[in-house]
Amino acid sequence: MNVEILGVGTELLLGDIANTNAQFLSKELARLGIGVYKHTVVGDNEERLTKAFDDAFKSCDTVITTGGLGPTNDDLTKEVAAKYFNKELVIHEESLKEIEKYFNKQGKELKGSNKKQAYFPKDAIIFSNSCGTAPGAVIKGDENRTIIILPGPPREMQVMFKDHVIPYLSQFTSEVLVSKVLRIFGIGEGYMAEQIGDIIDKQTNPTVAPYAKDIDCILRITAKGKDENEANSLIKPTEDEIRQRLGDNIYGEGETSLEEVVAKILIDKKFTIATAESCTGGLLAGTLINYPGISEVFLEGAVTYSNEAKMRALGVKKETLDKYGAVSEETAKEMAQGIARIAGTNIGISTTGIAGPGGGTEEKPVGLVYVGICINGEVKVKKYNFQGTREKVRQRTVMNALDWLRRELK
Repeated sequence: MNVEILGVGTELLLGDIANTNAQFLSKELARLGIGVYKHTVVGDNEERLTKAFDDAFKSCDTVITTGGLGPTNDDLTKEVAAKYFNKELVIHEESLKEIEKYFNKQGKELKGSNKKQAYFPKDAIIFSNSCGTAPGAVIKGDENRTIIILPGPPREMQVMFKDHVIPYLSQFTSEVLVSKVLRIFGIGEGYMAEQIGDIIDKQTNPTVAPYAKDIDCILRITAKGKDENEANSLIKPTEDEIRQRLGDNIYGEGETSLEEVVAKILIDKKFTIATAESCTGGLLAGTLINYPGISEVFLEGAVTYSNEAKMRALGVKKETLDKYGAVSEETAKEMAQGIARIAGTNIGISTTGIAGPGGGTEEKPVGLVYVGICINGEVKVKKYNFQGTREKVRQRTVMNALDWLRRELK
């Protein structure tokens, strides 16, 4: 089975709504071992939708649509799909009763426009909608061509897919695809690919695919097997080899984040932490606070943007600032020590730098950042030179600070 995912809706083309349905469906279909050939988006237009079906069936035997099942005249997906296969629409009594029941629960009367949602080809397989009024359906044509129509709202579509479409599609596949995602920080995509290039070159089953994100990198290891256990057993030797080569640069798996990993280490070790920030302006504290439960160990954060604030709130010496400047190893060191002392924490972490776009000099260019970490009285400082916009410099400072702390704590 080869599938094209077809999003229907002018609002998608205008950018008013992001097409998250395609992402969800691709992941779910991959788990079923079903290949997705294309994602396509088309507006609410009969001629264009018909052409989209024509184009899709040149390479696929199944099209899954999302959207266009509403009660208005521009909701055309079901009608165009039925017409495409020369099928007449008739009332589906069970669907009509469900729609009536939905309106009754809302204390509303079922109007004629909504009855449109209960019309389907006689031989269609109907999927009830437990979250809305638009049922979905499987509409089969000739030459083993199939159109599966699903509602557009993600909540409705996802529930319908899991409850009805997965059981339907499972009869057509005897294999599953399982993926394991490894998250990497501290090395670029190019260097990562060099370290595991031979693994990528000789891949068959499992496959290994590198992806560069804004801040970190990910490796997706994907195996095909008769069931999940077999696929996982194929993944493990490749995963073990990659972990051996990349070591501590792998910070987590799946959808985890760097702040989540660091927060869990802090909580497990019962290490309290406080932050002293200049160039990041509270972004480091805010990132840590993203993790629920961080209040067990995060005591306070100080944004000390001016020299006066660094002296008053953290105890940074005036002589240090006069001699070395706010953006310096010495200042970062005293900031980290100061916040740990004042907050009474195991760890103090500081950031000071030039985020730009202005303020840089030849000696201290935009993107120059110092991060200080004080752990139980022992303080270290790292110097970084980042590229990019003001926001990118701030983000990269925070992520590199967290990654360095992760490595120190391990």
